Amino acid sequence: MMLPALALAATLLAAAGQQESTVSRARELYNMHDFDAAIQTAEVARRTRGAADAATLILARAYLERFRETQDILDLAQGRGLLSQIEPARLSPRDRVEWLVGLGESLYLDGQFGPAAEIFDEAIGGESVVDNDARERLLDWWATALDARARSTPAREATYVRILRRMEEELSSDRQSAAASYWLVVAARGSGDLERAWDAALSGWVRAPLAGVRAAGLRTDLDRYVNQVLIPERARRAASIEESARAAATMRADWESLKQRWKASE
Repeated sequence: MMLPALALAATLLAAAGQQESTVSRARELYNMHDFDAAIQTAEVARRTRGAADAATLILARAYLERFRETQDILDLAQGRGLLSQIEPARLSPRDRVEWLVGLGESLYLDGQFGPAAEIFDEAIGGESVVDNDARERLLDWWATALDARARSTPAREATYVRILRRMEEELSSDRQSAAASYWLVVAARGSGDLERAWDAALSGWVRAPLAGVRAAGLRTDLDRYVNQVLIPERARRAASIEESARAAATMRADWESLKQRWKASE
């Protein structure tokens, strides 16, 4: 009598291990941005009893990410449909946050920026189960959604003030946040404070090494924003075209000088 029971237990443990292995492999492929392979592996995993919801979540997110690369509307529809099939109660706390991220991403990609921002905001609240990298992505998604929303609403400045306050709070608790350093600049400019935006851009460049591996990306984003947005806008406040051109040239020289002085910090 004991041998069959032991054999059954061993079989169940082996099956559980296989389930976890297949789901983990799908997640690994997703994190490697190999979305085609992640989709294939997750399809296999979701047919295994006990792994369906976790595998479906990976599958849905992979379709959404593939849509961002291919712009194939079928991928977006597939990802949205799969998310609606998931029972959140059967997910781990971490996967429930990832499910919220998937919902927000789906709404964002569908042009529903306001609702997407609200869901990203809720997902950020799950900080106890979100690591630093995931939190950075969430902050960036949230601010990007509100930034897009602000372009089509009369409450533009109020929206950017909301982003500004959030990024100030983030930086007060985590000086390493590259997303907060960048969006502080964007939000200050969007709220009408160009001088604060300029100062935040310069300080963001100088303390970028705090962001670790994200420092180079932060500096690239700041450099593009300063040259394409901040300098032209600040220069337009000059009284004449000639003065505007001189102001822009001076600001570009100041910006390049700062970058060179702090180049050793990279």
